[in-house]
Amino acid sequence: MNKKLANLFKGDKGIWMVFFFLCVISMIEVFSASSSLSYKSHNYMGPFLYHTSFILFGIFLTIVILNIPCRYFKLMTPMLLILSFATLLWVLAFGESINGANRVIQLPGFTFQPSELAKGTLVLATAQILSAMQREDGSGADPKAMKYILWLAVPTVMLIGIENLSTAVLLFGVIFIMMFIGRVPMVQLGKLTGCLVLMAGIFLTLVLTLGSMDDRDEKERTVARTEMAADGQGKKEENVVTKVFHRFGTWRNRLVNRSPKPEDPKEYTIKDENYQVAHANFAIASSGIIGKGPGNSEERDHLPQAFSDFIFSIIIEEMGLIGAIAVVFLYVILLIRGARIAGRCENNFPAFLVMGLSLLLVSQAAINMMVAVDFGIVTGQPLPLVSKGGTSTLISCAYIGAILSVSRSAKRTQPAKSTSLTKQAEA
Repeated sequence: MNKKLANLFKGDKGIWMVFFFLCVISMIEVFSASSSLSYKSHNYMGPFLYHTSFILFGIFLTIVILNIPCRYFKLMTPMLLILSFATLLWVLAFGESINGANRVIQLPGFTFQPSELAKGTLVLATAQILSAMQREDGSGADPKAMKYILWLAVPTVMLIGIENLSTAVLLFGVIFIMMFIGRVPMVQLGKLTGCLVLMAGIFLTLVLTLGSMDDRDEKERTVARTEMAADGQGKKEENVVTKVFHRFGTWRNRLVNRSPKPEDPKEYTIKDENYQVAHANFAIASSGIIGKGPGNSEERDHLPQAFSDFIFSIIIEEMGLIGAIAVVFLYVILLIRGARIAGRCENNFPAFLVMGLSLLLVSQAAINMMVAVDFGIVTGQPLPLVSKGGTSTLISCAYIGAILSVSRSAKRTQPAKSTSLTKQAEA
C-alpha cells in the first residue's frame, strides 16, 4: 500500500508538502470566509462543497500532469497558444462581467477565466524559446530570442490588460525575469526597460486624463454599462468605445484615492473607495499573535471578497501572526524548491519552465498578500491554491503538476551524475 502511494505521489516531496498544506488551509479558510455566499444561497455547506470539489479535481489534475514526461509539454504549446488567443478574444466580445470587467466565459457548472490559461501558456512558450535559442558556446541566449518572445507576449498581455491590468503587469514581469534568467543580452533588456518606463508614463497620463472624464464610482459605472448593453441604441458605443476605455475610471480611482491615512484615527472615514481595505485592516488589527481561531472571523461578513482577493486578511484574523508567517513561509519554500529543481535539470527547457511557473505562483501570492495588508493598490489577484475560484484553482494545480513532472526527471538524472563522478574518482 505504501509503495502504491509513493508511486502515485511522485516528484519532489517539498513541493507536495507545500501543496498539501495550502489545500488544507484553503478548504478551512474558504469555508469560514464564505458566510456571505452561504447567506445568499441559503445553503450553509454549498460554497464549501463546491470549492472542495475543485480542490479534489485539482489534485487529480496534478497527479495526471506529473505523470506526463516534460518533453511532451513542448508538443502542447501550439495548441495551447491557439486556445489562449481564441478564448481571450472571445471573452472580450462575449464574456461575463465580474466587478465591471469581462473576464470569464460562462460554462455549464462553472466559469472559465482565459487569462489563467494564457499565463501558463506564455510561460511555457517562453521557456521553449529561451531553451532553443541558447548559444552553443554557453554565452547566453541569441539576440533573436527576445524578438520571438515579444511577438507572443505583447499581444497576450494587451488582450489580458484591457480587462485585467494587474494580471497583465504580473505576467509581463515574470516573462522579463525569465529572459534575465535565460541570459538574454543585458543591452536588450536595458532597452526594453527604457521602453517600458516610457510607455508606463504615457499610460498613466492617459489613465489620469481619460479616467477623470468619468468620476462615477465602480458600482455606478457597472450599472451604466449593464443598462447600455441592454439598450439597442447604445450597443455600438458599448462595443467600440466602452470596451476599451471603461476601466480607465476604475484604475484612476485606485491610484488617486489611495491617500495617506490621517494621524488621528478618529478622522479616518470609510468610503466606497476604501471599504475593502478598511475592513481588511480591521481584521488584521484584531488578530493578535495566535488569532481568533478558525471560523471566528468577524470581518468576513463585511468584506465582499473575503473568500478570494482578501482571504489573507481573514487568515491573519483567524490564525494570527503565526498563521500569516506560516503561509508566507510555504510560498517561500515553493520558490526555493523550484529553484533547486531547476538547478538539477540537465536541459534548459525544464529548468526555465520550473522557474517561470514558480515565479508566477509566488509573485501572484506576494501581490495578493501585499494588498491584503494595505501595502499595495487593490488589484483583484487571488491567493494561488488558497482563494476560492474554479479556473484559478485548477490552473494553479496544473502548474504544480508540471513542476512535479520536471522534478521527477531531474531526480532520475541526479544519480547518474553521481555514479559517473564516482567512477572517475575510482579511476
